[in-house]
Amino acid sequence: MSSNLKVLQVIPKLGYGGAETGCYDIAHYLPENNCKSFIITSGGDLTKYVDKKKVKLIKLPVHSKNPLLILFNAIALIVIILLNNIQIVHARSRAPAWSCLFATKMTKRKFVTTFHGTYNFDNKMKKFYNSVMVRSDLIIAGSNFIFSHIKENYSKLLNDKKKLLVIFRGINVDYFDLSTKIESEENKLLKKWEINENKKIILMPGRLTSWKGQELFLEAINLVNIQLGYEAFYAVILGNDQGRDLYKKKLVRLTEQFRMTKQVKFIDICKDMALAYKVSDIIVSASTEPEAFGRVSVEAQSMQKIIIASNLGGSNETVIDEKTGYLFTSGDAKSLSEKILKVLNLDEITIKSLGIEGRKNVVNKFNVEKMCFSTYSEYKKLIN
Repeated sequence: MSSNLKVLQVIPKLGYGGAETGCYDIAHYLPENNCKSFIITSGGDLTKYVDKKKVKLIKLPVHSKNPLLILFNAIALIVIILLNNIQIVHARSRAPAWSCLFATKMTKRKFVTTFHGTYNFDNKMKKFYNSVMVRSDLIIAGSNFIFSHIKENYSKLLNDKKKLLVIFRGINVDYFDLSTKIESEENKLLKKWEINENKKIILMPGRLTSWKGQELFLEAINLVNIQLGYEAFYAVILGNDQGRDLYKKKLVRLTEQFRMTKQVKFIDICKDMALAYKVSDIIVSASTEPEAFGRVSVEAQSMQKIIIASNLGGSNETVIDEKTGYLFTSGDAKSLSEKILKVLNLDEITIKSLGIEGRKNVVNKFNVEKMCFSTYSEYKKLIN
């Protein structure tokens, strides 16, 4: 049966986020197991890396929430499913999931969804819109936190005919590996970031948006500076504002207010995140709302770097406090500053031990191969 398996994944855009890279990884894993692999997306930077010999890439406006386009996409999906004899349709976002739901009902194919976030709702209409993610035959939660969220908020839509399970997101541990980067690359990146002093680097990756906690991070850095009495390190905020100009300006004003303009570096983009982790000493994930999984925490551990993360959402599952990293009280700048001070005072043996344990934690639990194998196994069970 597996040799005839044909899987179509549908995602709004194929960028570099967790959902997108997961889609990309599964798409390329399937052909290695004699399965036909298809992706429907509206575009995205990651599309240029898709191996067209292994994966059939189809472009449709599946990023749109326009009801007419959702209906158009559903009709197009029906045609694509029938022409290619697709057996499983896997949706990774709400708008395309509605198109997929309609198309799979009409063609009587198996429907899979991955619940990638909590999808906040403040009214019945929004909750109904979100509910499409639990109207499938197989519902995949990216963490135990998301699993609990689904059970708590969508229990009425769950029944014996639906399967709900956790498949942790995975990362490429071969890419996020200290040994893959050379010193000349590190020096080149530091020069680009205009970092020339021999100081430690605290890195905070993530798109610039309020719930990611950049303001909290700056407040914590200021508290550390006050405690130390001098600027002992560089703080790098790595992420694009994605059009949130006012928020970026707010962060810049905050650095000016704290007199940290020389210490804090704002970097829009870095195409080699493994290298960004490699040149850094401490990684911070300061989200004020729960992360569904928390890719930064996992990538940092894979690179044997110390991660300091908020104690909520996925980070509680990916970081083993005091063993592979440190958890601080969410939303509390003082708590974050205390953890930063603690790490700055660690001896080299402890730093190395934390790094080794972090890497071991990720290889054992959050390896992309494990994620792909688990997903592929569930696909086969659906068909059989």
